[in-house]
Amino acid sequence: MPSGPARLPSDRLLTVLTCPQCHSGLTRADGALRCPARHTFDIARHGHVSLLTGHRRPASADSAAMVSSRAAFLRAGHYDPLARTLADLAAGLAPADATVLDAGAGTGHYLAAVLDALPGALGIGLDTSAAALRATARAHPRARAAGWDVWRPWPVRTGCAHLVLNVFAPRNGPEFRRVLRADGALLVVTPTARHLRELRGPLGLLAVDPRKEERLRRTLSAAFRLDGTERLEFTPALTPGDVVRLVAMSPAAHHLDTAQLPGRVARLGKPVHVTASFAVSVYRPAGSAQ
Repeated sequence: MPSGPARLPSDRLLTVLTCPQCHSGLTRADGALRCPARHTFDIARHGHVSLLTGHRRPASADSAAMVSSRAAFLRAGHYDPLARTLADLAAGLAPADATVLDAGAGTGHYLAAVLDALPGALGIGLDTSAAALRATARAHPRARAAGWDVWRPWPVRTGCAHLVLNVFAPRNGPEFRRVLRADGALLVVTPTARHLRELRGPLGLLAVDPRKEERLRRTLSAAFRLDGTERLEFTPALTPGDVVRLVAMSPAAHHLDTAQLPGRVARLGKPVHVTASFAVSVYRPAGSAQ
C-alpha cells in the first residue's frame, strides 16, 4: 500500500468535519482548525487533529505498544486476504471519488486498502488513540485522521459519506446512519466463533461470542438493512513473534499478563497455524432503494 505524509487539512476535508462544540464549519488557521466561534483544534506535527480537546480518552484506547504490534503484524501481510476483500467490496459499493469514514481506524491499514481501490476517494479515520491517529495519518496520501470517540455524536456533517468502515471497532448505529448518504453503505467486519481458536486455551484468550453477528444485526436493525454477509477464513502460518504481536495488538492485551506471553507462545512450536475467520457484512440505510 502506498505511504506518505497526510496532507491535513484539505478543502475537501473541511467540507466533512465540523466543530464538535458548536457544530459549525471549520477552517484552517495558524496550524489549527478553527470555527467561527474560535473554538480551536491543533493539528499535530504527525498530521492528525484531535477534536477531543478537554475530554479524557477512554481507557479502552489502544496504547502505543498495541498500535506498534498491530502495524508490524499487518505489514507482514498476515491479514492481506481481509484487506483485499474490503477493497473489492468497496470498489462495488462506492464511487471512485467517495468520502470514506473509518470508525475506529486503528493503524489505517484497511482504510488504505479501500483508498487504493477508490482512486479519487478521501478517507477520514476516527480513533481515540493518539498512536493510532499518527499511524492512520501516514497510512495513505489520501487518508486523514481525527481524534474522536465514536460512541459520541460525530463531528461530521450529516449525509456526507458514501462508505463507512467498521473493522473490529465499536458500532454507533445512529451515527453511522446520520453521516451516510441515502445511497451509501456500511461495511462491518467481525470475528466469527472460529477466529484464533487454536490460541484460546494455550494463551488464555477469550472466546468470541457465537451470537455476535446476531447482536450486530439487532443493534443496526433500526437504521439499516443487511445487504449480505461474506464469510472469509484462511490459515496463516505464524512465527512465535507473529503470535505475540497478534495477541498484543488485540483487546486481549488489556487483560493478559504480557510478561508470560512469550513463554506460552514458545510452547506452541513453530510455525503456528492459526485460523483467521471473519464475517464481512454490507448494510444499507433502511428505506434505501439500493
